[in-house]
Amino acid sequence: MFKWKKYIVTTMIILLILVDLPVLAKEPAETELYAKAAVLMDAESGRVLYEKNGQEILAMASTTKILTCILTLEMADLEEWVDISAYASTMPKVKLGVTKGERYRLGDLLYSLMLESHNDVAVAIAEHIGKEFLEKELAKKSVSEYTVEESKKAVAAFADLMNEKAHALGCANSWFITPNGLDAIETFHAKDGTTFTKDHSTTAEELARIMSYCVVYSPKKEEFLRITQTISHVFTSDKGRNHFCTNHNAFLTMMDGVISGKTGFTNKAGYCYVGALERDERTFVVALLACGWPNNKSYKWSDSKKLMSYGIEEFFEENIEDVQKESMIPTQIPVTNGQTLVLGQQAYVNVKVLPTEEEGILWAEAESVLLKEGEQVVFDYELPSMLQAPVRKGDIVGKLTYCVDGNIYRQKDIVLTEDVKEVDFRWCFEKVFDIYLGRNSQKE
Repeated sequence: MFKWKKYIVTTMIILLILVDLPVLAKEPAETELYAKAAVLMDAESGRVLYEKNGQEILAMASTTKILTCILTLEMADLEEWVDISAYASTMPKVKLGVTKGERYRLGDLLYSLMLESHNDVAVAIAEHIGKEFLEKELAKKSVSEYTVEESKKAVAAFADLMNEKAHALGCANSWFITPNGLDAIETFHAKDGTTFTKDHSTTAEELARIMSYCVVYSPKKEEFLRITQTISHVFTSDKGRNHFCTNHNAFLTMMDGVISGKTGFTNKAGYCYVGALERDERTFVVALLACGWPNNKSYKWSDSKKLMSYGIEEFFEENIEDVQKESMIPTQIPVTNGQTLVLGQQAYVNVKVLPTEEEGILWAEAESVLLKEGEQVVFDYELPSMLQAPVRKGDIVGKLTYCVDGNIYRQKDIVLTEDVKEVDFRWCFEKVFDIYLGRNSQKE
């Protein structure tokens, strides 16, 4: 009997140790992930560390609300009061249950938006901000007095802001129609008379990009993190109705270092999730789309653990400055047939490397990038050995390229810093005249 007890105790101890061990950090095979599309991103540099169908355009459900939240934080005062319209009150569950004519503090509504994922609150926020971009008559009118059509105009104006922000972040394949993530299709009419449609959708890579911006680069990142990390929040409407919100992001307590996240579900999108984790000065973002349907609600947690563990165990920080070799790039290029101060001189033009100009890649100048063993940042540049006059300041004449694991990680343009005019009759005449008069421009 004693031996059996000893065996059971030993077995339990071993199991407890195993449970506490990190998930195997090998790169997950696509078949090991439930999500149809998945991305693990280095939030600091924007580098994709792992992807499964990362560019596939899919519905994203309530993960949409991270963009609604960050836009609100950046554009509005959280002490403002939000009027509730009849249209907002008709939104489907999940909902706070707002009623026409109520008023709420905007800051409180953001907790309702991000903790409980209330759809009516998302519309109320969108109307409140979007109305400022409507015609003056509607901008001055209380949202509580809006017709349904007027409310839809305000929401559409907010959606325009969402798409502008997404485009500014380099999200070319995302399209936002609703502020809450409910499935929607928008019809457009082309100039040639044809029509086409766009779904409310994004890609796993672009959803990860938006979250990376929210937690690393937004000027309101601290407020965003504070809201999304809050476990519960209590608030009251102007009419004295009390509300209690609880955070539904269970991943906050599943791994050490989780700093933010947002779940989502619609019948079309399935279960979705985007989350961020910070460990040892590294920030990882996971984005999952179409990660199972009922009754597979826990699939997103399994996939998130696998991808976050892979990032934590396999990737280390490499300072880009350690491989910077921009000083090796020539600072001048000779110019054929270019004007100079003195007749007979060789014309040259100065060049410089520009910061990355690719639209939306705010993190393109990040000082570090996450690499795994065997990877390295490789530097190369393209630059002509000679140019033909005339040339103009700002002309792009070359490229500086950084590659990681054979893939382009970052590119910068090499541009001219001045004009060089072409030799012409007038210039030749002036230089000959200078010689005739004994003026030597070399003394200048």
